[in-house]
Amino acid sequence: MHSQRRIRRTRKGHFELRIPRQEREILGALPSRLRELLGSDDPAVGRLFPPAYEDDPARQTDYDNLVRGDLTAQRVRSLEIMEQTLRSDRLDEEQVTAWLGAVNDLRLVLGTKLDVDEHMDPDDIPDTDEQAPAYALYYYLGWLEEQIVAELAAGLDPAGTE
Repeated sequence: MHSQRRIRRTRKGHFELRIPRQEREILGALPSRLRELLGSDDPAVGRLFPPAYEDDPARQTDYDNLVRGDLTAQRVRSLEIMEQTLRSDRLDEEQVTAWLGAVNDLRLVLGTKLDVDEHMDPDDIPDTDEQAPAYALYYYLGWLEEQIVAELAAGLDPAGTE
């Protein structure tokens, strides 16, 4: 897809963002859209809140009342951090973790709207398909998410002692 990594951990433990201007503009438009959806009853948002008690509606309602507000607030905070740091060249680990959450949420909701499944191949989507740009964005978000995870993982102590 893209040859250059968009995020790289520096020796000092920060993260360098190497996202071109055009990609930053596209990414910049996404958080406000997801924030609007979070406040709606759009079924795609349900993907972000999988049921804990599928077979027990009463317990599920109690669970939703207990945790959904906090989960939504965390998601909104991640989107805000992404928006605030979108023009930055360097992020700290907390900011990169927020980016990971925001990119993941954006990808999940978009994938749900597109009805993507694990068997889909981006090469099978013709450029003439009216949804081609949305699919391209979905796969781009997945590619970016993989890079964020890889860079965060690169800083983990394999022995688990830190």
